[in-house]
Amino acid sequence: MSVKIGMISFAHMHANSYATNLKQMEGVDIIGIYNEDEEHGKQLAKFFESNFYSDYNKLLDQKPDGVIICSANADHKEHVIASAEAGCKHILCEKPIATTVDDAKAMIDACKANGAELGIAFPCRYIPAIINAKQALNDIGKVLAAKTTNHGSMPGGWFIEKEKSGGGAVMDHTPHVVDILRWFMNSDPVEVYAEIDNRFYNMDIDDTGILSIQFDNGVFATLDTSWSRTKSYPTWGDVTMEIVGTNGVISVDSFAQDIDLYSDKNTKAQWVYWGDNMDFGLVADFVASVKDDKPFQIKGEDGLKALEVAISAYKSAELKAPVKI
Repeated sequence: MSVKIGMISFAHMHANSYATNLKQMEGVDIIGIYNEDEEHGKQLAKFFESNFYSDYNKLLDQKPDGVIICSANADHKEHVIASAEAGCKHILCEKPIATTVDDAKAMIDACKANGAELGIAFPCRYIPAIINAKQALNDIGKVLAAKTTNHGSMPGGWFIEKEKSGGGAVMDHTPHVVDILRWFMNSDPVEVYAEIDNRFYNMDIDDTGILSIQFDNGVFATLDTSWSRTKSYPTWGDVTMEIVGTNGVISVDSFAQDIDLYSDKNTKAQWVYWGDNMDFGLVADFVASVKDDKPFQIKGEDGLKALEVAISAYKSAELKAPVKI
């Protein structure tokens, strides 16, 4: 018996990758696609051999076993709550979980009230380098500090419309690294100090941020979460970590499995990634949780904790002072 998956919105760029990976899995059917842009949605449905629905409620009426939500950040609340209330028991929502803490809590509460399992898409947990680093933590003694980055290119579109995204680079890139650090240390952030600005692009949204984060186990971490990769840069971005312990240091470059291509045809350097597919790991784990009717390993509460750091970072930058979380 196949697992029936519905996809609500392809607004986020990861949606194409998730759908592509779902199509590669045996015993999985994408039974329906909803997208705000109807013409694009129909093209997607044809490409992925699925059905298009101009109303996501009609898709939910088909009773999918699980739904993957990749809408704009501000729409996550509406789509998650509608899915839970429609009886969908397994929901995977793109990060950040929401644009406000209140919205995130409402989503978690609605899923609990309707017996739905809410998962958050943090694919970096499925990168082999990240997994190996977690397994090696005990080898470096007591963890003291971490220096991390999540640089990227400015994505444009709704990502730079604050009412839809909730913020710029800090909202976009903070949750990934915060989730990894929480997962590594089983520890929660308790305070953040942030300096946030617009330095690379002439627009009314942040494109650069430096965060200092204190955890409840005494570890502090710094995070550069900037859209500092220009359009001509050969890579879209990075996730790097240097974790310092009493007996050693772990250095991680999450996306180093690549070939640097210098092409006269394209007159620029290119970054050709050949390595492990983190998105496949994410959706395969989600499908397994649907099949076995068990909670997904990355829960709504994990998304809430990561969001709280980003929200507090904006407050810190405004106050020019550390903020308790």
